[in-house]
Formats: sequence, C-alpha cells, structure tokens
Amino acid sequence: MARVDLEKVTKVYPGGVTAVDAIDLHIANREFVVLVGPSGCGKSTTLRMIAGLEDITGGVIRIGERVVNDVAPKDRDVAMVFQNYALYPHMSVYKNMAFGLKLRGVPRAKIRELVTQAARTLDIEHLLERKPRQLSGGQKQRVAVGRAIVREPAAFLFDEPLSNLDAKLRVTTRAELKRLHRRLMTTTVYVTHDQEEAMTLGDRIVVMNDGVILQADAPLATYNDPANRFVAGFIGMPPMNFFDGALKMLDGEMVFEEGKLQTPQNHGRAGDSRAGRGAREAGGEDPPIAIGELTLPGNGFRLVVPPFYQERLEGSIGGHVVLGIRPEHLHVEPANAASSPAPIGVKVNVIEPLGNDMDVYASTTLHDHVVARVEAHAGLQIDARVTLYADVRKIHFFAPGATGMNLCQASELSHAPA
Repeated sequence: MARVDLEKVTKVYPGGVTAVDAIDLHIANREFVVLVGPSGCGKSTTLRMIAGLEDITGGVIRIGERVVNDVAPKDRDVAMVFQNYALYPHMSVYKNMAFGLKLRGVPRAKIRELVTQAARTLDIEHLLERKPRQLSGGQKQRVAVGRAIVREPAAFLFDEPLSNLDAKLRVTTRAELKRLHRRLMTTTVYVTHDQEEAMTLGDRIVVMNDGVILQADAPLATYNDPANRFVAGFIGMPPMNFFDGALKMLDGEMVFEEGKLQTPQNHGRAGDSRAGRGAREAGGEDPPIAIGELTLPGNGFRLVVPPFYQERLEGSIGGHVVLGIRPEHLHVEPANAASSPAPIGVKVNVIEPLGNDMDVYASTTLHDHVVARVEAHAGLQIDARVTLYADVRKIHFFAPGATGMNLCQASELSHAPA
C-alpha cells in the first residue's frame, strides 16, 4: 500500500492536443479516490499515466516514495482493472487469476493460497474451473478484480469497470467494491463518468474537465459546496437549475432579479456525459450553458437573498450573477418556515412519475428549462401555472460563465444556519 502523488502532470498528444494540463493530485495511503467528468475530460488518460500505459509529457508521478516516470508498467506495483475485463478466454478463472503470479515466479503453493483467498473474498470459489464464456458480466468483473487482488499491489486502478453492466448489477457491484476496499484498505484510484457512482464510492471525488481538476473534495462537500458552476451542474441528478440575473438593493433588501441573456452563445453543457431523463421532451438534453450580455426586461421572478449570504455578495450588487437551485430543493408547497421558502412562478411542461417522487419540467417567464424533483403530487397538471418554493438555505450564486466561481462558498459562511 502506498500514496500516489501527481505534480504538474501534463499529457500533450501529437498535434498539440492537451489532454491533461499540469494537474496536482495527492492521494493518501488507503484512500479511495474517484476521478469523474464528461467524456474527453482527461480522467482515463490520468489513470493510464499512473499505470504507465501512457507516457507523460511533463511533471512527476510518485507511487510511495518512488518516482515512476520512467518505470515500466509491470514494475510500478499497481494492478489495473479495465472496462472490458481483459480475461483470457481459453483459460479457466483460476488460471486467469494465477497468470500474473506465475509470470513473476511465485511458488505454486503460494499461488493457490492467494487465488483461493481472493476467490473466497469475492464469492467466486465455485467458478474457478469455468471459462470466461460461461460467466455473467458481474462474474467476469469479479474475476478481473480477483486477478488484481492476488497481486497484493500498492494501488488498485479501475477504469470504468462497471460501465458494461446493467443498471441493477452496477448498484450491487459498486457496493461490493466499497466493502472490498474497506476490507483490504488498498489505495484505489477509480475512473467513471457516472457522478452517482462517484458519490457513492469515493472517500474523495476529483471533478475534471478539459484536462484540469476543478474540485477535489469529499462527496457531500462537493455536492453541498461546489467550487464553480461546472461542478455544480455535473454533480447531482437531475442537474442543478441555473438562472441568469442581477443582484439589486430594493427597500433595504438584497434581491436577485431574473434576467435574460441577449444574443446568448452556447458554451458546453452542465452534464455533457449524462442525458437528463425527460429533458429531451422538455427541450433537448441537459440545457447548454449560455454566455452573453444580461438584460433585465422586468418581468422575471425575484428572490430575496438570505442575510447570511449578503456580506459575501456585496461586491456583486448591480452585476450579472447566476442563481443555482438544485431540483430537490424546489418544492410544490413551502417546506417550513426555517427554510425561508422563496416563491417562483412556473408553467408545467412535462411530469415524470418516479414512484414516491416525480420530476417536474417547467419554465419561468424568461427561462425555458426548470426541473423540480418533488413528492408525487396528484394535483399537478401539464400546462398548469403553479408556484414552486426554493429552499433559500441551499441556493448558490455563481459568477457568469461555464466555470464561474461559487460566490457563496460555505467555508466562508460559517455563520449560515444549519
């Protein structure tokens, strides 16, 4: 077991394409870190550079105390589990798991001990004589993990290992991986594009985009206190709602007034790799992040800014800001007085029943795409005009732009109510 350190690590492909741009990442011994982001963000390239499967263009990679920039993959003391399992089809499960140990010259008795122990840990003892073609997807994944375990590496590297499994099996398998990590306590770096997978697995999640790290924090801290607009939109499902507008002082109160972008230009999407359920009916996939000049036509909604945010936002009065509200923090009825619910009038466009909850796709006067995840409510009807209530204890304000910074970082608002 060992820590993994990346210092100013860069990968530039021929033609000048920068896949990873001078990232710093320090993974503690026994930590489970998940790299997450949309396709093409650099997460898999980062993992492959740690494994030695990609040469680095610049920077330093350390595993333990050893610089491994020029060390061959087989000598880095890491074990990698791939998306496609990479099992030898002509070998039994036992031989697949034992193959790497055999190449290293491990005695036969020791190989049998290690393989049997790993198989018992993964509950695949009864599969040891089968061939890969006789296994289900979940069983193949366990064999691939078992092959990594028997090596007793300093670190495990997982490259989207659950993406080929069906939805139900992904849930159960990721729970098994989490239990396995708690038992083995081996340093683990895990790559996924699935933010829900990242939230449930990682001690810490590292959100990447365009080859840079935008935030590296505990899952709940990332969800509750996103560093910028991209992180806020990527973490959470359905994605966070964003409203362009401005802060004003009216009758002694700080107020957010919804505005509209003039000649907006699309600048990517909040969740590039995730198709929002129902969003296609409500007007495309996840709504694009637009940038442009703000206008205030005067017919948008207004929201009183909570007192505990006002000091931090004083410098933004009169300027363009972006209000962020998660779908689960919008309610059909005021939650309670402590939440200081703020009313927002909307028109209901699409309703998606989810059992106990429902996703409501709606629009304000100036904003076409608003999502609320609310308790199942029989009274809601398509085309109805209703009032949604935002829990202002959990709203966010961002600077404009695709990666506009969070203007109300929780760490700077220790006096905010719980």
